[in-house]
Amino acid sequence: MLVKQILRKSYVWMLLLILILISNFILYRTPISPMVLTDETKWVVLGSLLDLAIISPLLVLAINKKKGSFIKRFIILMAGGLILAKFLIPMKYFEPFIWISYIGFGVEGLLILIELSLLIMLVRYMPAIIQKVRSSDETLLFSFPATVREKVGNHPIVKAFSSEFLIFYYAFASWRKSPPKGKGFFTLHSKSSLLAFHIMLIHAIVIETLGLHWWLHDKSIVLSIVLLILNIYSIIFFLGEIQAVRLNPVKLTDNKIYLSLGLAKKMVLSLEDIAAITTDQHVLEQKINSKTTLDFIARDFEEVHPHMILELKNPRQATLFFGVEKTYTRVAIRLDDPGVFIQELKGGKIIELEK
Repeated sequence: MLVKQILRKSYVWMLLLILILISNFILYRTPISPMVLTDETKWVVLGSLLDLAIISPLLVLAINKKKGSFIKRFIILMAGGLILAKFLIPMKYFEPFIWISYIGFGVEGLLILIELSLLIMLVRYMPAIIQKVRSSDETLLFSFPATVREKVGNHPIVKAFSSEFLIFYYAFASWRKSPPKGKGFFTLHSKSSLLAFHIMLIHAIVIETLGLHWWLHDKSIVLSIVLLILNIYSIIFFLGEIQAVRLNPVKLTDNKIYLSLGLAKKMVLSLEDIAAITTDQHVLEQKINSKTTLDFIARDFEEVHPHMILELKNPRQATLFFGVEKTYTRVAIRLDDPGVFIQELKGGKIIELEK
């Protein structure tokens, strides 16, 4: 009931935000503008500035209640509202307040400089990062982001850079490496069509790029170039995804489980985090709740189900696309050899937790 009330409030704030933005757009950018706006528009413009720089940021913060500094996020959104006002309100009405927009540009410029300084710091520490990654027992997929976070910080732009680095590394620099094998390593994809599906997608993108780019080139050069860049990036991503899946099987050590399925999701669990292991077939065939359960299941051309679900004692953090972090209370896994994996877990002294 409480969750439904929170969601209902979020929809109300979202509706108010949409109404504010639409009403301001209608006021300044539609045929009715000359009928509504007169030469004395100072107070109308001031009201619009209040809507875009104060009310709208507060509504966005009410909709998206993620953790972090409220003041910092409000200042960023306020600066964005001031910049939006400059482009939304015609200059003949906005001219008395033009100095206000410079505040927005100044704040956004300062944020860009701060983010650039983080990237410069990242380049500065790169030799030390590479040295520590090479000495780590973990694979690059896990060790590189953790080392970058330790040396530079956990800023979103740093996490995004780490994700992009991994995409290009696995796409271009990992083809001579062999997947780790032996005790403690368990593959997720060998008995599925996941890699074949990715290869099929790459072929489809190449064919679409050749045909669509040729057709669009005469219609819109800019659009054709943008789509070409997006398609090339998609091919690079899927190449990196294939290699990341191959080179990063599930790894089980004496006290940890390293779980990953390509570049899209990864998680490190301590054996002590596991409260129970669900292997009941009826439960496993039920629909997975993506809000509470993270699945490591290689997709196939036919419907497949997990071999087990790890029930966690407390919510644990996982890393998704572009360094986005979310917490989950359950982990669904489908392995090529689930029996051996469960036996290894029994050797990890959690046999009494299995159900």
